[in-house]
Formats: sequence, C-alpha cells, structure tokens
Amino acid sequence: MTYDLIIGDYAYSSWSMRAWLLFDRFAIDRRQTKICFDDGHVPDLMPDWAPAKTVPSIRTPEGALVGESLAIAEELASRHPALGLWPKSPLARATARTLSAEMHAGFTALRSDCPMNLRKAYTDYTPSDAVLADLRRLEVVWDHARTTCKPDGPWLCGDYGIVDAFYAPIAARIAGYALPVSPSAQAYVDAHLADPSFRRWRALALVHGPDLERYRRDDNTGKWPGPTPHAAKAVDSGAPENTTCPYSGDPVTHLMEMDGRIFGMCNAGCRDKTVADPEAWPQFMALV
Repeated sequence: MTYDLIIGDYAYSSWSMRAWLLFDRFAIDRRQTKICFDDGHVPDLMPDWAPAKTVPSIRTPEGALVGESLAIAEELASRHPALGLWPKSPLARATARTLSAEMHAGFTALRSDCPMNLRKAYTDYTPSDAVLADLRRLEVVWDHARTTCKPDGPWLCGDYGIVDAFYAPIAARIAGYALPVSPSAQAYVDAHLADPSFRRWRALALVHGPDLERYRRDDNTGKWPGPTPHAAKAVDSGAPENTTCPYSGDPVTHLMEMDGRIFGMCNAGCRDKTVADPEAWPQFMALV
C-alpha cells in the first residue's frame, strides 16, 4: 500500500513534519513531493491535489485526498492498525487523542511568536507572557499524560505514536528558541532531538531549500542543542569504499569523507543529507 505525500519546506513546515515523521517512523510506503514556500501561494503550487490546499496532504492508494495532519494521522491509524499509531490501551488512547487535538488547535502564541526554523538555534530570545503561558500549559498536559499512561520510555502515552509526532515541532521550537521549561518537559524535548526520524528530518532541513527571508530573526544564534552530528564533509575526489549508493543502489557519482574514509552516493542530495548527520541514516551506517 503506497501513498502519495506532499510536504513543504523541511526547515519551516511544522505541519509537514508531523505527517512525514509518521511515514518515516512507521515505515509506511510513500511517493513524496516537496514544494517550496518561496515559490508562491501554497494552493497554487499543488494544482494536481485539488481540493486539498495545504501541506501536508496525502493521496490514498484508491485516490482519496486527505489534507490536514490530524486527518492524515487518523486515516493512517485506521488503515494500519497493527502499527500502533494510537495506543492500544483505551486510557492511553483517549489521552493521546486529547493531547493531539489540543496541539492541532492550540498553543497559538508559541506557534505564532516562535515559527519553526530547524536551521537556527537562538540564544537570547525573550518569550512573551503569552508564550510563557503556553509553555506552562505544555508542562501540565505532558506531565498529565505521563502520570496517566505511565509509559516505560520517554514518550507521552506509551510507545512513540501520533501524539509524539504532533509535539515534535513544539520540541523543535523549545530547543530552537532556548525556551524555559521544567526538567520533565526538557527531558521530553531531548527525546525528540535524539530520535532518529527527527534527526533525519532536520538533516534534510539543513540541506534542502532556500533560507526564507520571512523567517529571519535578528536574535543571536548558537549551537543546535541536540546530539552533535558526526563530523563529515563533501569531497571532490577519492576512492570510495562502496560502488553503489546505500539509498538507491545506483552507481556512485558524489563523494563524502568521514573519519578519513571515502564513501559515495548517487547524487548530491543523498551525499549532503548524509554529511549533515551521518548517524541518522541506517543505510549509510551499515556501510560504516
């Protein structure tokens, strides 16, 4: 079962991130299209997707168009019950649905004042009272979920699921603007920053698409607070250890170096996303 998925810019499209994380985290097959917010009005950039007018949107195998990240999540959960996108426990499932709905409709000050930008980590941003109120509400609902559901790991309602994908862009904002949160909330943010799917999305954000002027801020920036990527760089020459790209299986044409070793990819995109965060990509690490 293969879906078509259309998304916006990796660096800035928090709604797209939610859907993409579900497809990536649960290995759901998709054919992907990406649009750039700098190219015009979003509905005009996706004429073949009407009446859908936002990213993300999906086209199901039989041709149904589903827009809005919450509708996409519900549709994937109903079509793939074995994947556990919602928790099996009625208590945990109800809790996860409630928190996902509040995320979909709420936290407007935080989302408005702190637009997601995965290329920046601001060090001196001063949040407004409204943003601070949203942060306190996040602490309340996250602690409630963990107290109610008693998960074994770092996620809110059990294993990673829809509710966590929905809060991943909020974790990116808290990290990217160095926002003050409680230790338990920070631990949840840190779990997102270390999550392999989150790291893959951010690696793509670092190398795909232009810097958009409307997201520019004058605040000082520093080091991204997540795990430090393994040092790697693109190179023009060398003898690669592999002859085919670890992602596509196509012949090697573009090279990178890591720890003095040369590896090859089939195009600049495959190389650059790997250079951005080598350990986020299992296909590449299998070579290493």
